[in-house]
Amino acid sequence: MKITDIKSYPVWVGHRNQLVVKVETDEGIYGLGEAGLSGREMAVVGAINHYREWLIGREPMRMGALWQEMYRSQYFEGGRVLAAAIAAIDIALYDIAGKALGVPVYQLLGGKQREWIPCFPSMGGSSVEEVIDNARLLLANGWNVMRVSPAYDGDRGEDGQIFEPWESIGITAQWLTALREAIGPGPSIGLDYHHRLSVAEAASFCQRMPMGTLDWLEEPIRDETPEAYEALRRMTGIPFAIGEEFASKWQFLPYIERGITQYARVDVSNVGGLTEAVKVAGMAEAHYIDLMPHNPLGPICTAATVHLAAAVPNFAWLEVRSSPTEKGQFYDPDWFPVQAQQDGPRYLIPEVPGLGVEFNEERAKAAEF
Repeated sequence: MKITDIKSYPVWVGHRNQLVVKVETDEGIYGLGEAGLSGREMAVVGAINHYREWLIGREPMRMGALWQEMYRSQYFEGGRVLAAAIAAIDIALYDIAGKALGVPVYQLLGGKQREWIPCFPSMGGSSVEEVIDNARLLLANGWNVMRVSPAYDGDRGEDGQIFEPWESIGITAQWLTALREAIGPGPSIGLDYHHRLSVAEAASFCQRMPMGTLDWLEEPIRDETPEAYEALRRMTGIPFAIGEEFASKWQFLPYIERGITQYARVDVSNVGGLTEAVKVAGMAEAHYIDLMPHNPLGPICTAATVHLAAAVPNFAWLEVRSSPTEKGQFYDPDWFPVQAQQDGPRYLIPEVPGLGVEFNEERAKAAEF
């Protein structure tokens, strides 16, 4: 079997971009992949077109070798644009391999270690009462893990969204303390600050809440300097969830080896696909760190992550964007007529060959930009 073409479809689904990639073969088997790097999709398309020129005619079943060649075959290795392009192609190659062998992708990763995938949703509110009401709505529908947004997202001025950290951290800490008191010690609560804080601001925020209020704090500061995160790690006992922007196992390495993060937020569509994600999982397992995958994209990324989550032993929860507090527009069945099935707060593991996703290519051709 040989690769005959690689097609990129940067399309608008719901209220965000998705970059879907289709790898075709001379046996009529094709695979679907999805690239991350949201907001920079056209740069990734350029990288995919570069790889296409020499991937045509190659054997799609050699996923590991092709990954190494894509990553290392130029003087400037890696980076987020190339890793996102590699990720989309790599995921599609696993889809092809599963279809060719007649097995779900998780079988290619070592087999199933669980029967379903537990998930967590995102939620927030414009007042503490609304936050508590949303949490109770989730609990009533079986969701026992939830991620909260900061209480203050800024004012929209002429220059766009403006975020003032010191106007957020006090009220957010107050709301979270009230939320924990309202729903009790059982549910797990996380907060995502989307790297908007400094070390001092993040430390101040953590110190304003009683111990046990938060079960994890996600991306409070930027990740370029592990030493900054180490300084913050010494100032708080709240577990960190870091890594959604990481584009290789090497970016994860200091955070895992030096005990900076307690959850690995691996994103299969940013880190380099399933080939690289399973290596991150192995590194994390050796340090007793669970995966908490980043999954804000569409059904292809979701399906690939579900297969990864099924096959690794060290897994906590999968991020989803479809719940009683979110509409999940990214999973539009008109765009993706076949996709992994969500059963409330968990995903069922697809048992069909490959990823178990189909894409409306004809609609994409009409909508492509």
